Amino acid sequence: MLRKFYDWMLSFADHPRAIWVLSAVSFAESSFFPIPPDPLYIAMLLSNRDKVWKLAFICTITSVLGGLLGYAIGYSLYETLGEWILHTYGLQAAFDKFQHSFNQWGFWIVALKGLTPIPYKVVTIACGLTGLDIFKFMLASVIARGFRFFMLATLFWYYGPSIKTYIDENLTLVTFVALAALVGGFGIIYAIG
Repeated sequence: MLRKFYDWMLSFADHPRAIWVLSAVSFAESSFFPIPPDPLYIAMLLSNRDKVWKLAFICTITSVLGGLLGYAIGYSLYETLGEWILHTYGLQAAFDKFQHSFNQWGFWIVALKGLTPIPYKVVTIACGLTGLDIFKFMLASVIARGFRFFMLATLFWYYGPSIKTYIDENLTLVTFVALAALVGGFGIIYAIG
């Protein structure tokens, strides 16, 4: 079953609408959607080596635009929609702790967020709620999201064929390591809270 899903994901990566789906998931994940664009993004990087820079650019732009929606939710709709999103995903404790030092270090928190386990939607909603300057938010978001997506694009540009070969030969191991990292990331979030 895992092999079928992997093969389907790689075949879907070449679908004419794949870029639109990737854009929509990247946009939505930045403000309210729980699933990151990484599975489809990585599949597309593996199958479209000539398009890695275009894909990184698209993910960066759509993620930052989705971040603006998250900012708007925090700024205008926190008591209704913002709190609901955070509670739904169990992120309220992480949000509360995150918000504590946010005003002093807001720009750097957003810019360095790509190196932390804090979901980007928590960051975008906090930026809107605390009223972080919108231009600082945009600049820091471009840095954080651009670093994330272009770093992966660089890895897959240089090592894509060998990465694909390794995944093909060790799909179960790669899947378990990825799931362990995901669970570990959520564990860190709850430990922070």
